[in-house]
Amino acid sequence: MSDTALPKKLIRASRTTKSSFVLPSDTNTHGTLFGGKLMAYIDDIAAITASKHARSAVVTASADSIDFLSPIREGEVVSLESYVSWTHNTSMEVFVKIFAENVLTGKKKVCATSFLTFVALDENSKPAKVPEAIPETKEEKYVHDGGFDRMKARKARRKNSEKMASEFGSFS
Repeated sequence: MSDTALPKKLIRASRTTKSSFVLPSDTNTHGTLFGGKLMAYIDDIAAITASKHARSAVVTASADSIDFLSPIREGEVVSLESYVSWTHNTSMEVFVKIFAENVLTGKKKVCATSFLTFVALDENSKPAKVPEAIPETKEEKYVHDGGFDRMKARKARRKNSEKMASEFGSFS
């Protein structure tokens, strides 16, 4: 990994959006979008976002949080908006907001939020440095300002997960 400083990038350069109708095959017995389907959408858009920021291949290091705030119903449009919210050496935190929209009424609401972490890879599949993410808007600054604390929490959670895996990793 090179120690050469990379040019900084504005957060808006990584901003990505994606929308899809919620079809009957996407829903559970309550007529709402399967949580697992939404999680797949989130990982997909976050990977695109991280790749755009790093301009390299990336891997998901963690899905830090997914907070389901409101159901997304069949027939609505689910829209995801994401951006790299914070960076550290080879890793990127990606923030994803998920909206539901009733296209007949135009009513739109935030239904979920999520943070994921990705690591950039070089041509040898080794971790690669990433450009620093620079916030501009009030929202970007707010989310960016919490990045270091979220990184510390991720590291503590990972350490606990590694300990649990070591202690209880095999089936008995």
